[in-house]
Amino acid sequence: MNTAVRNVFVVGLDDFNRQRLESLKGAEDCRFHGVIAPEAVYDTEVFDIAAMLEESTAQLEAFDGTVDAIVGYMDFPVSTMLPILCERFGTRSPTLSSLLKCEHKYWSRRVQQEVIAEHIPAFTAFDPFDPFDDEALTHIGEAGLHFPFFVKPIKSSGSRLGFRIDTPEDFQHAIERLRAEIGLIADPFNTVLEQARLPDEIAAVEGHFCMAEAIIGGWQCTVEGYVFEGEVVSYGIVDSLRYPQVLSFFHYRYPSGLPDPVQATMRELSERVMRHIGFDNSAFNIEFFWDEVQDRIWLLEINTRLSQSHCDLFEKVDGASHQQVAIDLALGRRPGMPHRRGEFAVAAKFFYRVFFVDAVAVRVPSDEEIAALEADFPGTVIHLQVAPGQRLSTLPEQDSYSFALAHVWMGADGAEQLLEHYERLAARLVFEFDEIVG
Repeated sequence: MNTAVRNVFVVGLDDFNRQRLESLKGAEDCRFHGVIAPEAVYDTEVFDIAAMLEESTAQLEAFDGTVDAIVGYMDFPVSTMLPILCERFGTRSPTLSSLLKCEHKYWSRRVQQEVIAEHIPAFTAFDPFDPFDDEALTHIGEAGLHFPFFVKPIKSSGSRLGFRIDTPEDFQHAIERLRAEIGLIADPFNTVLEQARLPDEIAAVEGHFCMAEAIIGGWQCTVEGYVFEGEVVSYGIVDSLRYPQVLSFFHYRYPSGLPDPVQATMRELSERVMRHIGFDNSAFNIEFFWDEVQDRIWLLEINTRLSQSHCDLFEKVDGASHQQVAIDLALGRRPGMPHRRGEFAVAAKFFYRVFFVDAVAVRVPSDEEIAALEADFPGTVIHLQVAPGQRLSTLPEQDSYSFALAHVWMGADGAEQLLEHYERLAARLVFEFDEIVG
């Protein structure tokens, strides 16, 4: 039996995720080490990838021991750094080109078009720094796009700089914002593109370009999966449910409530596209819509990592955080993810929100109040997102319609009980505000 210690390096490791990782099956022989402080990779305003790669390389080279795996659980810039670091230190990861076929939105759509064309919307790329005139809209129209459509950078971070375009005036406003702010994402993404071998038609669409896409929608969900030595495996589907009449997420729910045939088709599409891309030895998740009226499935986007938000859901329902998958793959092991061995039949991550424009929080639930709620609803985890005295508009990673004041993970015996428990808990989460602007 091999009892050698395996050194696993995690980019942006924090204490919360360290505890999760150390509780995984097989982790007793692993030592988890952080690479780059978590606050540096959570800073969504400034991404100096060149400096972060240099700092990471220096930390890893200075380590007195073997570097057995390098992993991460966050989106850009961490996801794009991993193949570069893994190649330097000889650890397992997907190739940079296969990762970019997922994360470079234009390249990804081009590759998807080759195998699942009927499941993607009309799309085109454009340079927001070209002159703004009727010709720009004509180019978009020639791609089969008409009002309304959606505009976003070819590499985005969250939903930043995404715009619904209903009129020429909306398009002009989006262009002005993109010109002013896209460099925060484009410049570091170009640092990554410079290290990849790109086809000429893709190299021409560099980080400052944008995508225009037809609007798609329906029942949104995420297929969580992995590829191990060329074998594509989908191990769970998580629903993304929104508040009525608004676009803000209400909760993520696992397992999915989609009809079994729809889930089976999404799994088959995931396998087809990931195999075609050549993505290997890593976790992924793919966001889909099911348009129930037309009975049509749309692929929204591919992410080259597992979702942190879903870790607790898999732990509650299946018996282990799906970080198990990422660690097993990084160490060259076939993932040993359990199935339906958790304490609950269904689990969710709820977003406790307010829907006014802005305010200052003057009171939030105390530590004692949070502890009492977690005791009254066993298995519940509550993470406050706002502190007393904090203006809501300073909160990171919020959508355009509301502010999430707390994240609440809960489990239950069924979907109805889950919602009933959350409503009772939410009624006891007391926040108070001042200087309300709305």
